[in-house]
Amino acid sequence: MRRLYSDAGRSLPEIPWARYPRPQMWRDDWLCLNGEWELRINQGYRASRDCKIRVPFCPESLLSGVEQPPKIGDQLVYRRAFTIPETWRGRRVLLHFGAVMRSCRVCVNGKELCRHENGYLPFTVDITDALREGNNELAVFCENDLDHTYPWGKQSVRRGGMWYTPCSGIWQTVWLEPAPETYIRALQIETGADYAVITAEGVIDGEVLVNGERYPLKNGSVRVPVKSPRFWSPEDPFLYDFTLLSGEDRVEAYFALRTLSVENVKGIPRLCLNGKPYFFNGLLDQGYWSDGLYTPAAPEGFEQDIRAMKSLGFNTLRKHIKIEPEQFYYDCDRLGMIVFQDMVNNGDYAYIRDTVLPTLHFQKRRDKRLHRDPESRRVFLQSMEETVQLLRSHPCVCLWTIFNEGWGQFEADKAYERLKALDASRFIDATSGWFHQKQSDVDSLHIYFDTLHLGKKPLPQFLSEFGGYVWKIPEHSFNTDKTYGYRKYETREAFVAALRETYGEVLPKLVRGGLCAAIYTQVSDVEDETNGFLTFDRAVCKAKSEELSALMAALQEAVG
Repeated sequence: MRRLYSDAGRSLPEIPWARYPRPQMWRDDWLCLNGEWELRINQGYRASRDCKIRVPFCPESLLSGVEQPPKIGDQLVYRRAFTIPETWRGRRVLLHFGAVMRSCRVCVNGKELCRHENGYLPFTVDITDALREGNNELAVFCENDLDHTYPWGKQSVRRGGMWYTPCSGIWQTVWLEPAPETYIRALQIETGADYAVITAEGVIDGEVLVNGERYPLKNGSVRVPVKSPRFWSPEDPFLYDFTLLSGEDRVEAYFALRTLSVENVKGIPRLCLNGKPYFFNGLLDQGYWSDGLYTPAAPEGFEQDIRAMKSLGFNTLRKHIKIEPEQFYYDCDRLGMIVFQDMVNNGDYAYIRDTVLPTLHFQKRRDKRLHRDPESRRVFLQSMEETVQLLRSHPCVCLWTIFNEGWGQFEADKAYERLKALDASRFIDATSGWFHQKQSDVDSLHIYFDTLHLGKKPLPQFLSEFGGYVWKIPEHSFNTDKTYGYRKYETREAFVAALRETYGEVLPKLVRGGLCAAIYTQVSDVEDETNGFLTFDRAVCKAKSEELSALMAALQEAVG
């Protein structure tokens, strides 16, 4: 296998990702703990070994600096010293982790303060009472055992095809910030056509400042009316900035106004954005990087991908089986890129049951007795709820996907009802691809090998995966021996011609017949998969804006 650098990964700063990690709840004072840490890899009955690692890159990645990556099940022990600034005296000190894969314990000065089991979600621990004068020691004990009781995504011990290299340990920013004794712990923002409801967790009193107007909190919440509202869309991603003040605490944040609905248009159910039929023209976005694996070399990597896909005419990314750092969702908010967010799968995967038979059109299956382990079910539902709480304030997120192709699927109708109770403002794809049950907001199909067509349910039609066309550039490919994709083309000209036929001839007919959204596979090549618009190292875009953008604009016209 070839290890490929991105341009951003060729020269990293001493402290990578030194950007405030929570754009929707911004405090000015903070301390980034990324950079060089000590790492001990305990290999069970084998000898332990010590090395340096560059956080926030996982040890399996090129950018981590770890020459011999760990094996699944090895214990990783991260250590580093830190000193609290003098200006933080008398304040609470919060330690934040963007994500650690999968199970971890956090210790400060030898005192265990926290345990965390989900490798895709952030967590915070108040370390104030464990601190001492001068140097402090932070130790993180973690293990990626790929226990399928917990979310595991597309990681595999035997990577290959559509399964990828695992990601262990710390893979997002680690950071400290001070806060007063009573502080804003989280924000939740809900919006309508002409208002925003802002709720602050952890405080009761305070005020919100928007456009020079002051709105007092009542029991931690306030409704902000908006005159002459300006709606958010990919064409006009307008954000309203605001400041929340409570006691000694102050955070900066933003909201956007946009509505989502299903409307009957000339007898066809249509997905609507801001009251008008809209074609959600998207790509599968798996969030893998040649040199950082789960983490791009720099936060600008997200913006570069978003801009590259917008230049081709796309307006939607389906974030597939992964939760990104909040920087990604902020970039989609401010740049105007809709996100269809998958829940990260847990439970087992069976190749025959979940892939072969459904591809042969055996796609009906009751799911009440699937994945019956009660702990696995509990973990999935808890993770689903925490994912919604984390991302629900981002206007870019317009659809939730609960289950993908039956992976870990159980009682999808009950999961749909539970998710709808949590968030009724967004569309829900309960079963992406197949094994459809009764409840869903869309009729969701995956079609790679057959002629593209619409489904039969009286719901908005959603082609949630298709395409996967391959044009391989060996010098920019991870695996020069194996190629994974669905249609292979030997030249760029043939590859582009196939795209133009799909987007210029096939999809317009389906859009006029009721297709509301389409997700092409995919943004970039990923390891063996060479079916992306971008190569794995992001060095080459295989198509040009002038070849596709006019066809994409025509699709938007067809939906109306």
